[in-house]
Amino acid sequence: MSGSRLVYSTGKGSVCPRCGWPVDNCQCSKKGGTQAVPARVVAKLRIEKAGRSGKTVTVLYDLPRNSDFLKDLAQDLKKSCGVGGTVGEDTIELQGDQRDRVRTLLADKGFAIKG
Repeated sequence: MSGSRLVYSTGKGSVCPRCGWPVDNCQCSKKGGTQAVPARVVAKLRIEKAGRSGKTVTVLYDLPRNSDFLKDLAQDLKKSCGVGGTVGEDTIELQGDQRDRVRTLLADKGFAIKG
């Protein structure tokens, strides 16, 4: 029930203005992604084709759960590769087989690449 909101509660306490849940069970922190970015980021790379109507997608996974970091990195990668893509909780998906380009771009940024 991650998409539901608290409608009424007899419990005491305040309600978070962003998500509508009680402050002691706030759902914002679970979605947010405020994990600190380590000095040496390890990016894992894979190709997915299943469940995507035969389209190939390059996936970077096990990245730090920091939404600002992921958005900026995804924007740089999409611009450099000239493709579309999306950001997940700890993943970045790029359209097509972009493994070679992504490896060189991440190596230039000082990332460790696996896969």
